[in-house]
Amino acid sequence: MLTAYAAPALTAGAAGAVTGQRDLAVAACTSIAGTSAVVAFLVGTWLRHGGQPRRWTLTSPRGVLTAVLAITAVGAAALLGCFTAQWLPAHTPVPATPWLERLRVDLPVSAALATTIVTLRWRSTTTTA
Repeated sequence: MLTAYAAPALTAGAAGAVTGQRDLAVAACTSIAGTSAVVAFLVGTWLRHGGQPRRWTLTSPRGVLTAVLAITAVGAAALLGCFTAQWLPAHTPVPATPWLERLRVDLPVSAALATTIVTLRWRSTTTTA
C-alpha cells in the first residue's frame, strides 16, 4: 500500500510543482494518492479472497479480468466523486471549492490506474489451477 500511495503522490506532485499547479500538488498527496492506496488495498484484498482466489479470476483472460475490475472501480469512484462534490457543500459547512470539483476526475483516474496495476501484477503472480 505504501507504493500505491507514494508513486502517484510523487508523480502527480512533481507534475504540479513543475507546471506551477498548486492544486495538483496538494491533490497529489490527498485525493490522488489516497484513492490509489485505498483502491489498491480493496482490489488486492478482493483478489486474494482470503488466500483462495475465485475460480473465474484465475481462468478469465487477463485483459478481461482487468477491464471488468477497472470499469467497476472507475464507476464506483466516479459516483463517489460526484456525490461528494455535490453533497458536502449542500449539507455541511464545507464550501464548494475547486478541490472538491477535482474529486470528479481525481478519484476515477486514480481508481483506474490502481486497479489496473494491482490486477495485472496479481495475475502475473498466480498460476491457473
